[in-house]
Amino acid sequence: MKGTGVALVTPFKKDFSIDFDSLANIIDHVITGGVEYVVALGTTGESPTLSKDEKKNVYEFISQRAKGKVQCIAGMGGNNTTELVDTIKAFDFTNFDAILSVSPYYNKPNQEGIYNHYMELEKVCPKPIIIYNVPGRTGSSVSAATTLRLAKASKKFIATKEASGNAEQFMDILYDKPEGFSVISGDDNLTLPFLSMGMSGVISVIGNAYPKLFSDMVRLGLRGDFDSARKIHFKLYDVMKTIFADGSPGGIKVVLHEMGLCENVVRLPLSNVNATVENRLRQMASTIK
Repeated sequence: MKGTGVALVTPFKKDFSIDFDSLANIIDHVITGGVEYVVALGTTGESPTLSKDEKKNVYEFISQRAKGKVQCIAGMGGNNTTELVDTIKAFDFTNFDAILSVSPYYNKPNQEGIYNHYMELEKVCPKPIIIYNVPGRTGSSVSAATTLRLAKASKKFIATKEASGNAEQFMDILYDKPEGFSVISGDDNLTLPFLSMGMSGVISVIGNAYPKLFSDMVRLGLRGDFDSARKIHFKLYDVMKTIFADGSPGGIKVVLHEMGLCENVVRLPLSNVNATVENRLRQMASTIK
């Protein structure tokens, strides 16, 4: 997994139903922008608020739209290991290249529990697995030692998406990872400096809106041209921070709405960003080209 992946939003109409026309436009927008892969129904896709039928329809729609153009990753996690195993067993992996699976949330398992959770997924998943560590959402962290233990236990674990913001943890994984195992940034605004450490790329939120600029920056960083990459990084720096200032994906949906790509609608328990953040984002969106 090298380069830029985009964690796609799920657009909604004003009546809160899924807006598949807008979803098609966003998929085409990010693919035309030059990203390497897309992620269906990660957290940015508001997956916790979609019904089972809605999830099935969104998975199928994204994988069909991306087919033959970019790789497609299925976001698929949970805090009930047995239920998640059953979901994987029943899942149609046609046109999907891997899964992105967040560590169990709310339960706050210890490291042995996290390790065994992922090893149960490894037994049944027919596709490669990307570990996803985002302690700010899950309430627990996948330690560097546990990530390395998983990476060395099975070649089915091909990468980890690290959204802990802990540079020492990233370096510990990069220092001792097996060959072929990738470390992917989960933080847009930290991607460029982390590329200098040896990360392979990013799974991005800002890439929904600015796929060309952001994926160009990542490619420049991967080539070692940090002078050129830094110019793009700082061009996007304020908006990369501000889209998370009052909740995600509320922030990125403001920008996408300003670009004419979808309505500014999220489902409860999320709410639209506050007026101050919205006005800042609208102003930024009007100036970034």
